[in-house]
Amino acid sequence: MRELKIIDTVEGTGVAVVKGALVICHYTGLLEDETEFDSSYKHGRPFQFVVGAKRVIQGWDIGLMGMKEGGKRTLHVPAHLGYGEREKGLIKPHSNLIFHIELIEVRPRD
Repeated sequence: MRELKIIDTVEGTGVAVVKGALVICHYTGLLEDETEFDSSYKHGRPFQFVVGAKRVIQGWDIGLMGMKEGGKRTLHVPAHLGYGEREKGLIKPHSNLIFHIELIEVRPRD
């Protein structure tokens, strides 16, 4: 897999994600064999980050753009937009990843 694949499973109706916005979401991260490696649901709270601030993998910064509040999206992230050559927990180097994301809130910068 070389390209980021974006699948909207539920089309949101709220505010759309733009660069610089604070995004609040729930997610589940899976390896290609469907092994779960992380989940905000298991942490008991949503995950927050600013889009474009390089605080998440590039596949997320690109893959959430335009997504609307209330939406659900699946991202198939190729290794080069994920962790690349780095190993992170269950994630081996050069791993393609799958994320199921539920967008709760978008707070654009004024």
